[in-house]
Order: sequence, then C-alpha cells, then structure tokens
Amino acid sequence: MCTSVAKSGYAWNLHQRDHTLGVMVSAILEGKPDKNLILVTGRIHPKLAEDVAQQLGIDLLETTAYDFANGEMYVRYTESVRGADVFVLQSHYQPINKAIMEQLIMIDALKRASARSITAVCPLVGYSRQDKKHRGREPISCRLIFDLLKTAGADRIMSVDLHAAQSQGFFDGPVDHLIAMPVLVDYIRDRFQGQLDNVAVVSPDAGRIRVAEQWAQRLGGGPLAFVHKTRDITRPNQAVANRVVGDVQGKDCVLVDDLIDTAGTIAGACHVLQEAGAKSVTVVATHGVLSGPAVERLKNCGAREVVLTDTVPIPDEKRWDGLTVLSIAPLLASAIRAVFEDGSVAELFDTYPEHHGQGFLFA
Repeated sequence: MCTSVAKSGYAWNLHQRDHTLGVMVSAILEGKPDKNLILVTGRIHPKLAEDVAQQLGIDLLETTAYDFANGEMYVRYTESVRGADVFVLQSHYQPINKAIMEQLIMIDALKRASARSITAVCPLVGYSRQDKKHRGREPISCRLIFDLLKTAGADRIMSVDLHAAQSQGFFDGPVDHLIAMPVLVDYIRDRFQGQLDNVAVVSPDAGRIRVAEQWAQRLGGGPLAFVHKTRDITRPNQAVANRVVGDVQGKDCVLVDDLIDTAGTIAGACHVLQEAGAKSVTVVATHGVLSGPAVERLKNCGAREVVLTDTVPIPDEKRWDGLTVLSIAPLLASAIRAVFEDGSVAELFDTYPEHHGQGFLFA
C-alpha cells in the first residue's frame, strides 16, 4: 500500500494495488483516489482540530458556519465531500446544547452531500454522566445523544474517556472509546522519576477504583486507595468526601478522575488526603470542564499540581501556575489514522510510544 497527499491539501489518498491484475485499482476511477480523509470542526474547539490536522499532515476543510438572529445555525462546506471519509470534531462544551446541535447539523450536511462515511469525533460527549436512571421518571440523556448522532447520519463515534465505558453500547454502530491514560501516565512517570516507589494512586470515589488500579499497574504496582464519599442525588454537583480507604501516610498521592466540573469532589478529596497524612497530592483528569467555582477550589485545595488534557478548551482566564494542560491531539490523530487505514484502534494503546516520540505536547 502506498500513500500520497492530494493536491487539494486536505485529503490523504490511499491507492491499493491489485496484485492479480497488476494495475492500480484507482485507475478504474480515472485517476480519482480510492479514499479521501477529510477533517472538519465545529466552532467550539478549533485549536484542537488544528492540532489534530497538523499531526495528520493535512489541512482542515474550510466550513462556513454562523448563527441567525434567532439563534438558529447554518453550516455549509466550501468543497465537495462526495465519497470521502469525513471526521467531524466537536467537543460538547459550553454552550453545550449549541455545541451538540451544531455537530448534528454538520453531520446532516455531510450525509446529504454524499460523504462515504461520517465519524463523529467527540472528545467529550455531552450528558455522559446521565447514563442511567437514579430515580423514577428520569431520562437517560446519554442514550439520547447517541441516538441523535445516529439519526443525523453518523456511522461511527470516537470519544475520549466516557464517564461510563458501557455507554458505548448505546450507539448502534462502532464506537472508538479512547483512553487518555497513556498520555497522562507518561507525564506523571516523568514528573516522579526516581520517586515512583512512594506514589500512591487514589480514586476520588469507589466507582472509579478500577481505573485507579490500571493507573497503579502502569506506574509500577504501587499502593492504591480511594476516598469514600456520599452524594445527594436530588442536588446536582453536591458530594461530600468523608474518609480515605487505604494507607496514604507519607505518600505522594496521584488523584485520578475522568472529569472535573465544579471541582467539589476533587477539592474535598485533596483535603481528606492531606488530613490522612499524604506528603503531596497531584490531581489528574482527562476533561477539565471547570465550571463555576472550580478554578478557585483547585487553586486553594493544596494540590501540588493539576494535570488535564485539552479535550475541551481551557481559556487563559481559567489557567494558573499550578495547572498543566497536555495535548490530546496526538492520540486523536493516531486513532483517526487507524480508523481511516482500517487498522486496529485497540492495538494503539498497547503500542502507544512513550512521549509519542516527540516529547510532551502542552496545550
């Protein structure tokens, strides 16, 4: 198989040789490529899309998008997408409902323009925490989001660290559930070089203990702990950290979670760990939503460092000296390349090279 870059600058063209006939299959199409990869983005996180495109060695397809006076949205692609494999990148971030609707409209436009396949790349899936019913007469909103993406025309979904991995079963089609752990673990391993024997991995609640176990294994099999907490399901963003289960006395604790919203859970966990005698606490999470009082809580929780990825945009006003933001673009680009080339996304996490061969990329 040989690879070449199309003249348009935004597509990879893959020509597969038919060894039986001894000619290029694409010759049947009079020189047209067999496959085109196109990457488009909504307006929520264009910087991430640009970084992914750079990793892929392509350009973003130019898109016209604007709002009407009444709040409705308009989308149009400036070039043909007929027969192309299109990846639509949009993180479901504030304003979240507008972000979701814009991606649905973009997917619908691609379907009506005869794209060959459409992959919804959602680094953060909106409503992913509403993945089950806690009480009667409640919706399962995460299922609704997946249904809407399918109805709009998405053939496939790609996401990073779903709140509950089993949510991928809501979608009637392939779901590439990427994990940011290789990126984050690599950074933590580097930060605690020579001190890993004193690192304890901590889950902020019992529900994520499995993820914490995987972290501990990747960091050399150190001790594991979790923070017992209670939550009032009738009040959003309300949780109380009670006590630490496990020995963290004198340990450098790495507190791992999938998402930080208002930071109440994480800040409370930091205080409980310090009261239990932890030497230091480093907070690590994939999605830094950072709503409301989150920044102030994280600044004042006593954490040595807060490490996030850029699955959602983190503006300058929400950044401080103790925050580190790692780029998720190399991981997304590797997964997109694997899907486009009919490779294995699962093998990506077994072979993902340390530092991705290019040092840490900060966002």
